[in-house]
Amino acid sequence: MTNTAKNLRVLISGASVAGPALAYWLHRHGFRPTVVERAPALRDGGYAVDFRGEAHLSILRGMGILPALERARTGTGSMAYVSSAGKPVAELPADLFAGDIEILRGDLARILHGATEEFTEYVFGDSVTSLTEDADGVTATFERAAPRRFDLVIGADGLHSTTRRLVFGPEDRFVRHSGVHCAIFTTANHLGLDHTGHAYRTAGKLVALYSARHNAEAKAVFYFAAPGLDLDRRDPARQQQVLAEQFAGNGWESDHLLQRMRYAPDFYFDSVAQVHMDTWSRGRVALIGDAAHCPSSLSGMGSGLALVGAYVLAGELAAARGDHTTAFARYEELMRPYAAGCQKMGDGVARLMVPGSRFLAAFLNRYYRLLPYLPGRNLAATMARRAAEGITLPHYPLR
Repeated sequence: MTNTAKNLRVLISGASVAGPALAYWLHRHGFRPTVVERAPALRDGGYAVDFRGEAHLSILRGMGILPALERARTGTGSMAYVSSAGKPVAELPADLFAGDIEILRGDLARILHGATEEFTEYVFGDSVTSLTEDADGVTATFERAAPRRFDLVIGADGLHSTTRRLVFGPEDRFVRHSGVHCAIFTTANHLGLDHTGHAYRTAGKLVALYSARHNAEAKAVFYFAAPGLDLDRRDPARQQQVLAEQFAGNGWESDHLLQRMRYAPDFYFDSVAQVHMDTWSRGRVALIGDAAHCPSSLSGMGSGLALVGAYVLAGELAAARGDHTTAFARYEELMRPYAAGCQKMGDGVARLMVPGSRFLAAFLNRYYRLLPYLPGRNLAATMARRAAEGITLPHYPLR
């Protein structure tokens, strides 16, 4: 982009994946990004995320971070479903879970921040409280900092987006809950897992442990069905209490992991949900990533979708020479079919992860035991790759 005369100052809310990725591409096109993040520092921990196919890999190459991601990749192999005694009863291949590159979300955030901090203003420990638009820009107020003026505002602040609430309305208008909740935290690799994981499923519940960071630690993951459960997102003590009540006496390693949960440095709890909106922009404000079209944490598509959206949104703003009305419309036109395809990967997964009856749980364990010998055993991995590659990326000349 050359000689762009307007809308160079862009406020991005959220410093996880979509926000820093967008900051990178905006800078490459001549814009001046500022990223505000509620957390006091980069969020560590989190589950493993993956990238599949050429659309994802070409963007990572273009950002120059592919080698760093390869060095930090989890290298997780197959996942074993186990009995209450810890005996493997079924094994699922690695490509069902991991794409071409699998990396912990915290490591990905660190790499993205490192690739953008030189030219991006990061403001940690603060959050947008209001956005007031006029003909010339947007006035943003913050919890801590003084009000500031920006030309455009992009909400990259996740499933519970503050930007979306401020501009588009209450969360319950857009977030569709599956009735399943999840928790994840870092703990010791006390089972000595070697680039693999074990999972134990009962009716309405699943608990898993998989090795991370070259087996030096492990991630404990809990999923459970609880329709109508409404917990304060900022009350981890209550969340841990509910999790302990749900899984007490559940079997396998559940009780041990619940004990270790109290000492976890990065406990995370949320519902498994999707975001569906009629439009992702209003005036000078647009949404990206999970804030716009969360496909659910069980889809395996969220980070790749955020990465592609960042590339397209920045490119369209450059192609339109900063004309946000044209750029936002084009961004949505290109991304909607792709987002819909990725969301389909999340549809129905919750029922398979946490089946509602003992019979179905036992059936799925038996099915997974036979899966390596069945026709179509690679169907899920094929569908995931097809969804990830379901967009032809435009070429946007860089400045």
